[in-house]
Amino acid sequence: MPDDALPIPRTPRQPVADLLHGVRVEDPYRWLEDPTTPDTRAWVDAQNDRARAALAELTGRDRLARRFAELFYVDAVSAPHHRGDRYFYTRRHKSQEKSIVYWREGDGPEHVLIDPNTLSEDGSVSLGGWYPSEDGQKVAYKLKENNADESTMHVRDVASGEDSPVDVIIGAKYADARWLADGSGFFYTWLPTDPAIPVADRPGYAEVRFHRLGTPAASDPVVFPATGSPRTFIGPSVSRDGRWLAVYIQHGWNATDIWFKDLTAPDAASPDAPVDPEAVKTLSTAEWIATNARAHGFAPLMVGVEALAEVDFHAGVFYLMTNDGAPRYRVFAVDPANVARDAWREIVPEVDATLESARVMGGHLVLRYLDAASSKLEVRRLDGAFVRRVPLPGIGTVDGVVGTEDDDAAWFSFSSFTRPPEIYQTSIADGGAALWAKVEMPVDTSGFVVEQVWYPSRDGTPISMFIVSKKGTPRNGDNPTLLYGYGGFNVSLTPSYASSVVIWLEQGGVYAVPNLRGGAEYGEAWHQAGMGASKQNVFDDFIGAAEYLIAEGWTRPERLAIRGGSNGGLLVGAAMTQRPDLFGAVICAVPLLDMVRYHLFGSGKTWIPEYGSADDPAEFATLLRYSPYHNVSRGVRYPALLMAAADSDDRVDPMHARKFTAAIQWASASARPVLMRVEKNAGHGGADLVQKTVESYADQWAFLLWQIGRD
Repeated sequence: MPDDALPIPRTPRQPVADLLHGVRVEDPYRWLEDPTTPDTRAWVDAQNDRARAALAELTGRDRLARRFAELFYVDAVSAPHHRGDRYFYTRRHKSQEKSIVYWREGDGPEHVLIDPNTLSEDGSVSLGGWYPSEDGQKVAYKLKENNADESTMHVRDVASGEDSPVDVIIGAKYADARWLADGSGFFYTWLPTDPAIPVADRPGYAEVRFHRLGTPAASDPVVFPATGSPRTFIGPSVSRDGRWLAVYIQHGWNATDIWFKDLTAPDAASPDAPVDPEAVKTLSTAEWIATNARAHGFAPLMVGVEALAEVDFHAGVFYLMTNDGAPRYRVFAVDPANVARDAWREIVPEVDATLESARVMGGHLVLRYLDAASSKLEVRRLDGAFVRRVPLPGIGTVDGVVGTEDDDAAWFSFSSFTRPPEIYQTSIADGGAALWAKVEMPVDTSGFVVEQVWYPSRDGTPISMFIVSKKGTPRNGDNPTLLYGYGGFNVSLTPSYASSVVIWLEQGGVYAVPNLRGGAEYGEAWHQAGMGASKQNVFDDFIGAAEYLIAEGWTRPERLAIRGGSNGGLLVGAAMTQRPDLFGAVICAVPLLDMVRYHLFGSGKTWIPEYGSADDPAEFATLLRYSPYHNVSRGVRYPALLMAAADSDDRVDPMHARKFTAAIQWASASARPVLMRVEKNAGHGGADLVQKTVESYADQWAFLLWQIGRD
């Protein structure tokens, strides 16, 4: 289908510019930032109608949709969470759009707890997190409109299936319910919903509160006050016995403060008088937090250290996992009676693999590692002595381990590029791994092969990459190849199953996933090498992956597509503006693309520690240098672009997708299509309906095969 058959909606360029640190920054599509104006609404509708009309006519699109439906509508079950005498888990039915939460006692019959399929007629109300109490009697859960991040928390009685009309918490966007041992209430993060507070500033108002069941949420006491800084996240954690409360303050993705409190202490429920709010005007953020923390009865466990940390509690000992002094993490045992740094006991030293989690289960430490971007599981005694390695089916990904400090049984999910998800049960005391449940997929992956390769980035740094293909795929430079990446926020890309990838391989495609800097695959040093002033390393790593695939004969630029979402959308936006000659097509989903103004929208200010801010002269120079929106040039032959936006994305504002689409449509001289597809009633993670996911992937894969598939 020629692009001239798809007339582009009229998109005025306006003479808008800012003078930032002495630099004139043009912004001709500033008007597209406001989604409420008639002009913007009409433009979005026209772009969406244009994209969907074009995609619907593509050869093979309906056939792809049928295949996606076969692989997406399947039966599946999650690992169970044991609370009291009950087990809680989700079950997906191939006949329904959303997974259902069930419970059962022992081996008894299962009961429906929450059925998201019944929450709204049009499926626009989604289930967020759900949190059973320690005694298994109650479950707190969150509901979200249009699968956005904004949430309202409710409390359901498990036995009766009835919700409490009193226990309703508005402002639960960042809330996880951390229950007391007796089930009488829970701690959570509360966020104000006052429209007078700018959306980007709201995280600075987040508080830790305590909700006692049966009382109005409006009267919930503040347990830990707001930090005053929108660059932070705050959240609670409670020991299973209900004695210890920890509050985490996350400063971006490379520093954690942990404050703790003994809830059994005589004065635990009666903190000192709160600090005068006017004091914030004379205190730094760190001083403000510390003053408030101490006034509310908290003591520092790990504060003011540029390192990440997480604590687990068991039998009066804090088990602290941190990358302080160990970029690939280690574990300390800490006596809460003496938390001075020199009193910590290292029980698990740093090794060459990256430690992802350390949890107490069955009276032991269960450690999950990444070794060359693939999972390994270990069991150790509480003093750190090695016991065994848990056998895994192969090279792949363990998606979390589910268990409690008292139960011998634990469960974990395992998958790989060619192995659909399987759940295994293991005995902490005796070892082994028995298959507990698996997804029966109508697919044969025996004809696919996976290899891990290493290639040099621009600065010579070796980067690992997984390449998945059909057996016998020729290296003749003619294979449609999809390169996927992320590169940020400590996110690891590991070998895990995706039906969408299987369908791409079935079409004769090659799929490649590099482990870019900015991720967590190789520890905190790897993360920091791809953030802030070093962000260009991520784009260089990705471009290097494309050059490797071409040099090794897997593909050529006309047959090479790239895909990424969110921070990965920034990645592909930067790649296509820096090296438009290297790619034939781009799928860019829910992205960040205007890096000069990103911090003014959505959750942007919380990402300043990762990216920097245009308010700082040096950081502004870095951001402007790679900001995809600001590096679009008229007359360049850009690759084909399918922009995938979501109308209710309250995390990454859709203004990025709108402005960049307009800029590429104006600038590109390649005659390649530039389409913007908008998912209605959808948040950052999509529409939470299998049918919507099927349609989205069918459109994307049909677009790619249209642009880079073999003739």
